[in-house]
Amino acid sequence: MSTQLHHTLHADGGVPIKAWIEGVPLDEGARRQLGNMAKLSIVGPWIAVMPDVHLGIGATVGSVVPTEGAIIPAAVGVDIGCGMMAYQTTLQASQLPDNLFGIRSDVERAVPHGFVTVDGRSAKGNWIVAPNSATTRWRGLEQRYRSLVERHPRISHKSPLSQLGSLGGGNHFIELCLDENDQVWVMLHSGSRGVGNGIGQYFIERARNEMQRQQANLPDRDLAYLSEGSVLFDDYVEAVGWAQEYAAENRQQMMETVLGVLRKQLPSFQLTRMAINCHHNYVQRETHFGRELLITRKGAVSARKDQLGIIPGSMGAKSFIVRGLGNEESFCSCSHGAGRVMSRTEAKKRITLGEHRAATAHVECRKDADVVDESPAAYKPIDQVMAAQRDLVEIVHTLRQVVCVKG
Repeated sequence: MSTQLHHTLHADGGVPIKAWIEGVPLDEGARRQLGNMAKLSIVGPWIAVMPDVHLGIGATVGSVVPTEGAIIPAAVGVDIGCGMMAYQTTLQASQLPDNLFGIRSDVERAVPHGFVTVDGRSAKGNWIVAPNSATTRWRGLEQRYRSLVERHPRISHKSPLSQLGSLGGGNHFIELCLDENDQVWVMLHSGSRGVGNGIGQYFIERARNEMQRQQANLPDRDLAYLSEGSVLFDDYVEAVGWAQEYAAENRQQMMETVLGVLRKQLPSFQLTRMAINCHHNYVQRETHFGRELLITRKGAVSARKDQLGIIPGSMGAKSFIVRGLGNEESFCSCSHGAGRVMSRTEAKKRITLGEHRAATAHVECRKDADVVDESPAAYKPIDQVMAAQRDLVEIVHTLRQVVCVKG
């Protein structure tokens, strides 16, 4: 597309900030945070900001941060490899039962989630005994993890296997959705769980210590970085790559569990070729404008030309399967969701239980006070977010949720 929708923001002494924010809010806290990132000498040629942008820790959620010769661990974050997965099935809406509570409750029993204990199955969101399929996946990951732990014992998690195929809490979810042709999709959102969190926290702290040792003057201590050529940089690249792989395997394991639940309840069905497993918190090497860059997507999805991605709405809102337009101005990226307009604390104060129930009336989901912070009103309107990035992606399918499982 020839028409550019982004606005260019400027920070004193920093690289430009190209922001796809037409018609969506950008709060002052996020604007200041973006300005801090733009002032780092390792960042450039510019920062790309997605329409779901909001304040994060150190780095702004909904930003694409290109760096040369260094990585900012806090920009990658602690839910390393967090992302989305979706499968289109041959099931039609007419084949679903009139009451979807049974499907939701069976998925909740089958997949460890949140801090929920299911007798004989899971304890506080972990497997009591991991299924054989998860054990097999773990064998493919274990040796590299043990090698990392030998070098960095503090990243050790008590049992990564016990969380392989688990959902977690917060904004993670499992959904059944219907597309514009009433075809059933299975969609889920999760990341690298406790093991990725441990890796992220550890290397964020190590980067801070390195900056203190070098007496670097940073606009924010959470923007501490690891420089290429150091052993710590190499180990972080290895660790973050491993965590991203664990996250993708975690989603695949959960998807197989959910599909197994559906096959027990519904007539036989097939999966189409429309299958997507994409990260939205990660870092990788890419070439843009003839330069090899380390691209950190902090709440952003790769949207190369013709690449499929997922942009979910909030509970009760629409979600989208999209195709990338390959817009280099955004480093071939798009938003990862709707983006929060309220903190969790603010949402729990402002959104009533009645409002939450009304907003999710068409979805078989939790209607209790503990999920009010995930209610649609806590997020930006997804239609406005999509309109603001129409030069980044095109919509392939529009999905509406009918079942939502939250941690």
